[in-house]
Amino acid sequence: MLYRTAGQFKTSYNADQALFPVKQDAFLLGIILILAWVVFPMTASEFTFQTLLIPILIYALAAMGLNILTGFAGQLSLGTGAFMGVGAYACYKMVTLFPWMNPIVAILLSGVFSAGIGVAFGIPSLRIKGFYLAIATLAAQFFLVWLFEKWSWLYNYNASGAIQVPNLEMFGVFVSGPQAASVTEYYIVLFVVSLLTMLCINLTRGNLGRTWKATRDMDIAAELIGINLMKSKLTAFAVSSYVVGVAGALYVFMWKGAAEPNVFDIPLSFQVLFIAIIGGLGSVMGNYLGAILIVGLPVVLNVVAGTQVFEMSTGSAILLAALIAAATFLFGVARNLWGMAAAIGFGAVTLIYGYAQLQGFRIESALIEHINVMIVGALIIFFLIIEPHGLNQLWRLIREKLIIWPFPH
Repeated sequence: MLYRTAGQFKTSYNADQALFPVKQDAFLLGIILILAWVVFPMTASEFTFQTLLIPILIYALAAMGLNILTGFAGQLSLGTGAFMGVGAYACYKMVTLFPWMNPIVAILLSGVFSAGIGVAFGIPSLRIKGFYLAIATLAAQFFLVWLFEKWSWLYNYNASGAIQVPNLEMFGVFVSGPQAASVTEYYIVLFVVSLLTMLCINLTRGNLGRTWKATRDMDIAAELIGINLMKSKLTAFAVSSYVVGVAGALYVFMWKGAAEPNVFDIPLSFQVLFIAIIGGLGSVMGNYLGAILIVGLPVVLNVVAGTQVFEMSTGSAILLAALIAAATFLFGVARNLWGMAAAIGFGAVTLIYGYAQLQGFRIESALIEHINVMIVGALIIFFLIIEPHGLNQLWRLIREKLIIWPFPH
């Protein structure tokens, strides 16, 4: 049994409230950390760094910031892209005004400016909530993007209106800019993401996290038991905007290399929101699972579909097996006709795609883009109907089954 808990006794309150109540969870995390810090940097190609590893980490961090606000504190927001832009422009101004500043320090400080802007636009949450608050944050989205376009001081009066990341050094090594190696940028992103993930885990498990959850579940009852709603909501906006701002700085400085104001427009906000929904609101691990699915799946589909089965038989076979396994799993966990229909439809798409690959048909890239959008939309609908808690809840179900396996209950 992979998750045998026999002999793992909890003899204190601290042991009962431990981050890893089952030793296998810590072992699994150790394997993931070894893969992330050692195996991937040694084996990944330039393409893998730029299309999978770095963007997945950055999007996961942005979704984590949104999850703090929406998943844990219950405050809807549609301005994530704009707050990422605040962090990116703040970092750009710091490294150009103070060239001697450490790049990592500049990235971490950029979140402070985003937190301040987030608190300012979070003040309406004291009077409104729900969709009305979402509209208020949407107004912040439009206003900040307009500000990025019109305030030329932000991009140093560049004629193109874009910010260009300069070459930044640390200890004689380029860590950002055109001359920086992808593996170096990956390590910087991984370090910052790991640091903020530990911060978010500790915040959500502590008194502040319990305050956010009480505000989310019923703010009137929370106020009656003595919780300061103003402090609870504004701290959620501050922490969320800080994390999102740091993600925006990483987005430009460690991945894109340059950005125009429209990069931070509403589609970016919705993409981060989709990652948070599919991964699971109110969870930390779900942000990584959602980013892997939303960011990684389109890349895998483009790579595999653009290559005939005889040129890339292993990749096609792996993808086909994964799709069939996913369809079978969805059919198994489905609890009603909607889930069964989704599983059957997913399986039909799998068979059609597999047959096309076996026949050596080459699928056009334009069609793949449409398929990507359809798959992401279908997954969002599926999780909203069947499992609102997303991939994180599915992992919890699998983990519970592994703990009691081979017994049914």
